[in-house]
Amino acid sequence: MQKPWLQHYPADVPAELPDFPYRSLAELLDEAFAKHGDLPAFHFMGTTMSFRELDEQSRIFAAYLQSLGLEQGDRVALMMPNVLQYPVAVAGVLRAGMVVVNTNPLYTPRELSHQLKDSGARAIVILENMAKTLETCRAETPVEHVVVATIGDMLPTVKGFIVNFVLRKVKKLVPDFDLPDAVPFKAAMAEGRDRPFTPVASDRSDVAVLQYTGGTTGVSKGATLTHGNIIANVLQSELWNMPAMKHIPAGEQQLTVCALPLYHIFGFTVNMMLSMRTGGCNILILNPRDIAATLKELKKYKFHSLPAVNTLFGALARHKDAGAVDWSHLKLSLGGGMAVQAATAELWKKRTGCSICEGYGLSETAPSACCNPTDATEYSGTIGMPIPSTELRIIDDDGEELPMGERGEIAIRGPQVMVGYWNRPDETAKVMTKDGFFRTGDIGVMDERGQFKIVDRKKDMINVSGFNVYPNEIEEVVTRMPGIVEAAAIAIPDENSGEAVKLFVVASDPQITAVQVKAFCKDNLTGYKRPSAVEFKDELPKTGVGKVLRRALRD
Repeated sequence: MQKPWLQHYPADVPAELPDFPYRSLAELLDEAFAKHGDLPAFHFMGTTMSFRELDEQSRIFAAYLQSLGLEQGDRVALMMPNVLQYPVAVAGVLRAGMVVVNTNPLYTPRELSHQLKDSGARAIVILENMAKTLETCRAETPVEHVVVATIGDMLPTVKGFIVNFVLRKVKKLVPDFDLPDAVPFKAAMAEGRDRPFTPVASDRSDVAVLQYTGGTTGVSKGATLTHGNIIANVLQSELWNMPAMKHIPAGEQQLTVCALPLYHIFGFTVNMMLSMRTGGCNILILNPRDIAATLKELKKYKFHSLPAVNTLFGALARHKDAGAVDWSHLKLSLGGGMAVQAATAELWKKRTGCSICEGYGLSETAPSACCNPTDATEYSGTIGMPIPSTELRIIDDDGEELPMGERGEIAIRGPQVMVGYWNRPDETAKVMTKDGFFRTGDIGVMDERGQFKIVDRKKDMINVSGFNVYPNEIEEVVTRMPGIVEAAAIAIPDENSGEAVKLFVVASDPQITAVQVKAFCKDNLTGYKRPSAVEFKDELPKTGVGKVLRRALRD
């Protein structure tokens, strides 16, 4: 197999990973706690948690889990936004040799029930704001133990009380729930303090995380990620980020904005686990959709790294308060989770002086597989090249590799690729080739430099009179129109052409009409790609990480 990208690799980035220094994520965490002790690991709502405190708190939580009779390999669901309990629980679960089931706090009872049953989770740690959802479906699930956390649990006593009071009584964000056997997080920690913790030796081949796919194209499935998968991706990401990170002044701790949810694999690996490995600190953003509050928080810090999705970059850059933030220390703006649009990249560079470096990956690849060089000074419009020890190829429907420049399905092989879907050998067989490549379902093309460009998702493709139309292309064009903030294109039935394009747009200018949008498309898109219908919306439906849900628009 040809690997033209290796000739264009950033200086000092090796083509292959060296030998892994850890057998498990617990070993990676133990090293982090020993090496970085009193350095801050997380900032959250004015409170700082050091590596030493995380060591102590996670050890206590691990002891509590073991005291419940949970055993190595048991699954523990974590259903919380970015609060301090998340890293504590993650580290506790892993140190106890158990499996983290990352769970979206925005799930409906139907979605939560599916995930808990599918994973076989015996325990769940859930924020009280979402406890009503669990109550609704609890009886259908195998969950035996429930720990209920509050946002104020790990804040100073008085502040924690005030925060909880405001959320419950003033903002009324905590629906009444009835879970009689639930244990408050603080009580669980008090119990764990009096219990012995028995370290568990996990191996690289043991399951560490069940990461459920977003379900943007169908039923949510659990990507089975081993300790080895995530360790590999942490080390790959560390190597790939070096060209940017070496510009942080000597002796200065790397500070990363964690606006990505930690329950999403992008935030889990690239924010939390990578910072554990490198001794960096994360600024936990509780609700990144509150752009004003996010910018207010960022004003307090000199941060170096900001991983995010296109929608968040755009919202931050457009906000009137963006100019009050000191962006001058930002070395890496890492875009992933969805396509970065040129208009967003241009605005971000203008606002912050830092180019968006677009990468690519999936839940099934833990997540990073491909990325632009992190010291690039301009947005490339591609997803870059495979990171160390990773191969990408473009294949046809039969799994055969296609020549350079031809469109086909992107397939990935590397140490970060999942071992399969949890208890779904049939689904696993559909996506894994005989020689170990994972079929992504994304349509792409490779150029002569070994750089890859995504054209679209196979299942989102629109077929107009036999012509393939790719929604990303239409959305990219439409968001260049002044006054258009976001756009999403889907297929609708058409008696003449089989399918036609329908466009949903979010406009900052209320004067814009469908006629004007269509006229803009006429100037920029060939006939069969133009939308036959345009609908204006206040916002587009998105996953927790900010990816537009075209399926919800189709429904």
